[in-house]
Amino acid sequence: MSGGKETPRQKMIGMMYLVLTALLALNVSKSILDAFVAIEENTQKGNIVQFDRGTGFISDVASEKSSTKNDAENKAKLEKLNYVLKQMALIDDEAAKMIKQIDEIKVDIMTKSGEDATTMKDKDEETIIWTKYDKSRGALPVRMNLMAVQAKDQYDIPMHEIIGEDIKNPSGVGDKLWNDFNAYRKKIVELTGTYKWGKTDYKVNVKDINDFKSNADLSAQVKKMIDIKTVHKDDKQVLQDLYMGMTKKEINTVHGMEGVHWIGQTFDHSPLVAAIASLSSMQQDVLAARALSLAHWKSKVSTGEYSFNKIMPLAYGPMVSNSGDAVELQVMMAAFDSDNQPKVTVDGYEGATVEYPGNGQGLVKLTAGGSTMSLKGTVSIKNKSGVEKKEDWSHEIIIMKPAGSIELPEMNMLYRGYANKVEATASGYDQTSLGGSGVALSKSGTGWIAKPTGRAREAYLTVTGKNSATGESKQLKKVKYRVSNLPDPELYWGGAKSGTKANKNGTKLFAKYPPEIPLNATFKIVAWECTIPGAPGRPPSGSGSNISAASSLIRQARSGMTVSFIATVVGPDGIRRKKAGAFKI
Repeated sequence: MSGGKETPRQKMIGMMYLVLTALLALNVSKSILDAFVAIEENTQKGNIVQFDRGTGFISDVASEKSSTKNDAENKAKLEKLNYVLKQMALIDDEAAKMIKQIDEIKVDIMTKSGEDATTMKDKDEETIIWTKYDKSRGALPVRMNLMAVQAKDQYDIPMHEIIGEDIKNPSGVGDKLWNDFNAYRKKIVELTGTYKWGKTDYKVNVKDINDFKSNADLSAQVKKMIDIKTVHKDDKQVLQDLYMGMTKKEINTVHGMEGVHWIGQTFDHSPLVAAIASLSSMQQDVLAARALSLAHWKSKVSTGEYSFNKIMPLAYGPMVSNSGDAVELQVMMAAFDSDNQPKVTVDGYEGATVEYPGNGQGLVKLTAGGSTMSLKGTVSIKNKSGVEKKEDWSHEIIIMKPAGSIELPEMNMLYRGYANKVEATASGYDQTSLGGSGVALSKSGTGWIAKPTGRAREAYLTVTGKNSATGESKQLKKVKYRVSNLPDPELYWGGAKSGTKANKNGTKLFAKYPPEIPLNATFKIVAWECTIPGAPGRPPSGSGSNISAASSLIRQARSGMTVSFIATVVGPDGIRRKKAGAFKI
């Protein structure tokens, strides 16, 4: 940092670095340095897990190939297995080159800092290098023991070797590292999405996306790049995940300084052990991408894209049939994974709910309408790579109005203070009437509204048929119903339900039923109070659903903190309820 040919400005900069070195030496405590050592140790262990995970996918495909007979019947399968193994080898080679390059940077800055990075002794507490690079295991990083490093707080050499002199324009090995890391990202995505499968060519055009406003903005840019007709539809989500997992924002603002390169931001005045930890973190990105790509390639061959551990019989047939009609049933054996249940959605039917009994099915529950219902939605399940596969489903139900029965569309229960809808039909009579005890009834369209009276826990409804020509009346059925108060509603902040992540900019609280409670009851927020752990002063409060009075406090909360509300709500039954809600921001 000093020399006979240096300019006065360079000498001044050198003196400043000496002063900064002294200050940092005083300020970087042993506990902080030990924390970096612990982080690095956990990262190295995680890297081994990612390496073994990816290597396991290669072994699975190789094992499948070795157990497949080389005959005419299996020719097509062997061709696919060989092609997949070839792509896997290319991916493994690219990852190995990137891992080796980062390991070389680690060893170089360690050696230039005066540490012994040549002696190797596995699991020795006083030795830094526990295992060296092994070409036969290409992508496995060098195993280091940073607790044995003496110059843990050395920052000058790592900074200058990796960054150079300018944190905005790295000129050291970090410049090459940045370019090669982005080249690896491009190569791994191309090797995953560009190939020939059967008679079809698939191609992904990868561009550099290193400038984005937020993760949502990055996701939108990547999706636009990936979501093209030349990419196989089953590859799109994996390609997006691969690209985003290896993407870092190139130019940043650090402590008010604009235009700081990611390399400068990461390694500027970074102690030796912290720089090593950052490099290991980059290796983890490399290995995670390798594992995801290899898993996706494995899913393309008969080792199985999806796992199954249980089977069950299924029979499907017509929902309605007339006497004398030919009936055809479809009977099959269904396989499913009890640990990977499907996700089912229903379109266009308010109040429809889905339950998951754990047998590989989603049970769609809804109230039948007055005419034929054409139901549709989606069903999705994740493959072994963790990528969601989604398909559309549809089903038609012919609705037959039941005769001589009473129907309560919103469960076999009467709620106090609520307009319970009741339908009744008296078969064989041209007039139907509904009566009851413990309940007040009023006509509403083709049905009735039933409201329990008093505090009794039971009520009865009776359906009576009358022949208007003869004047004859007959009671056809009497049904007992349980009577209860309305269930408590859930508290929502904007569109987020209590217990989920909310948008801190939302200014409205709501009390309503979640989709699994198919009751059309309106609740009003009367008063509220907001609390944030550790916030000074009296918690803000207000009346009504508008929480603008708490906006100032909420904006001060950091991401990941919990914001809690206690609200007083009133429903159609007039009961005042206290409801608490907690939201992550």
